[in-house]
Amino acid sequence: MKTSNRLFLILLLGFSSFFLKAQTQVVKGTILDKEAEYPLIGATVIIADTNPILGGVTDIDGIYRIGNVPIGRQTLIVQYVGYKSITIPNVLVTSGKEVIVDATLEESVQKMEEVVVTADTDKDIPVNELAKVSARTFSTEEVLRYSGGRNDVARLTSNFAGVSTPDDSRNDIVVRGNSPTALLWKVEGIPMANVNHFATLGTTGGPVSALNTNLLSTSDFLTGAFPAEYGNAIGAAFDINFRNGNSDTHEFTAQVGAFTGIEVLAEGPLSQAKNSSFLVSYRYGIARFATPGTSASPIYQDLAFKLNFKKTPVGKLSFFGIGGLSQIDFIGDEVDETDLFANPNEDAFYNGGIGLIGMSQVLRFGKNTFLKNSIGFTINKYDFDQDNFFDLSNERSKYRAVVARENTSRYTISSQLNTKFSARFNLRAGVLMEQFYLKSDVRDRDDRPLSQIPDDDADGIPDFFFQVRDTDEYFRKIQP
Repeated sequence: MKTSNRLFLILLLGFSSFFLKAQTQVVKGTILDKEAEYPLIGATVIIADTNPILGGVTDIDGIYRIGNVPIGRQTLIVQYVGYKSITIPNVLVTSGKEVIVDATLEESVQKMEEVVVTADTDKDIPVNELAKVSARTFSTEEVLRYSGGRNDVARLTSNFAGVSTPDDSRNDIVVRGNSPTALLWKVEGIPMANVNHFATLGTTGGPVSALNTNLLSTSDFLTGAFPAEYGNAIGAAFDINFRNGNSDTHEFTAQVGAFTGIEVLAEGPLSQAKNSSFLVSYRYGIARFATPGTSASPIYQDLAFKLNFKKTPVGKLSFFGIGGLSQIDFIGDEVDETDLFANPNEDAFYNGGIGLIGMSQVLRFGKNTFLKNSIGFTINKYDFDQDNFFDLSNERSKYRAVVARENTSRYTISSQLNTKFSARFNLRAGVLMEQFYLKSDVRDRDDRPLSQIPDDDADGIPDFFFQVRDTDEYFRKIQP
């Protein structure tokens, strides 16, 4: 009996130790100078309100690591001599995944014998230090917690001053009354026409975002007075960045959401290369199994990745990409009077796809100067067909009323030199070159009665004779 009790006690203590260990996690990341982006050696990162104090110090690569951090929402305080301290609140620490928190510090322009700085998080300070007004930074945490945001960065911005969205069915962005088509998307520095499923030519929004928020790093949303690098924007600009994967251990994530669908994500180190990592995710939408105000079944899926190599003979390299496919069919015979999107007198068929593939290189010349080169290719492709019903020989028949084949793609090359002369003076210069390809073939019937529309082949079905668009062109743009 005593042996059994002793064995039970040992098992209980072992289980308790495992359970307590599972209630802590690792918090790690990189601390950089904000302007020159060089690592800060010896910066301290502290978990606030811990006793004893939990913290870490950055190494020669600016990397810190803090173990045994209690799960829950934590606040990080980052400090370095000669720099402004920052506070990062609401860092969600979970038992299932290591937390990566990167930060940049701004050098203090005031030199005193002694100074104590208490810093609150200021969301009006963007990642891009050249954006001084009408800019706001946002993090993955904000997107996930925003009520009604559907894990969509575009819908989050409707909470900002001067920003609105037309309705709940799309995520188009209207800034101070400007057209939503005046929005510029940049993903890892590569301009992209649209990053949404079910998009169309000339638009910048859509019903469902193809950006997976679990891949995003802290990014910028700019609503005016843009730095020169956003020279093609007049309404607003989204500057989206992907985070790096975990370079120490392999991690896997799976989750299900009403709009994001079934998602699987994997990340981890690449072979034995120090501080090199991969990050890849795949999502498949399950909204087709719901009833989103229509009898149609939306089908969409997307894939995104980033490969990061911090130290190579040619500098820091990263490879990234995103791709998405979407399809929806509206069948007139299946439409009832409560359908919000379909017409019982027509069939409509939509197929779309988006894609981006790119590479960036960062070369350092001394401590305060670096050159960033990027190259990328993007594509947005949309096909739409519409059949209208009509009575022919007392039978319900239909004819092809609209045919649209639209394809836009671009090649992008950019080079950007950044030099920090002092805490007060930072210089950035570069060039962005883009070659566009536009192919658009849109044919439609006009709105006259069928009896007045030509039928040259005498098959009883009206001929196409109104060419809305017929374009097959290349053009270039250079932005110094």
